Amino acid sequence: MEETEEVNFGDSETVKETRITIHLSPSEKEEYIRFLKEHQYIFGWSYDDMTGLSTSIVADKLPTNPMYPRVKQKLRNFKPNMSLKIKQQVTKQIKAKVLREVEYPTCLANIVPVRKKDGKARVCVS
Repeated sequence: MEETEEVNFGDSETVKETRITIHLSPSEKEEYIRFLKEHQYIFGWSYDDMTGLSTSIVADKLPTNPMYPRVKQKLRNFKPNMSLKIKQQVTKQIKAKVLREVEYPTCLANIVPVRKKDGKARVCVS
């Protein structure tokens, strides 16, 4: 896997982070970052930037058979630091309108955290 470094095109409040290879000469790196900054309007930095995105493409629906009863999973407990990471990710996705809260009294699926190599957590929600 190619080694990369993070570059933030935003400021401390608005993070616009991407990764670039570390195998560039200083002049190539400077020119590459300048080019990306010039054209940063092309990238979707948040879900709000992706207006017009069809929900038929990005919405996930679980096909269920009404003939079978729904299953309520046993609630999992996570370590406090992982619980904090999960809460941050879920809150971020709710604010970006990627997730919405719903209540299913007969069905519950747990959140599944996946630790990434950089120590951050990816949250899988169904």
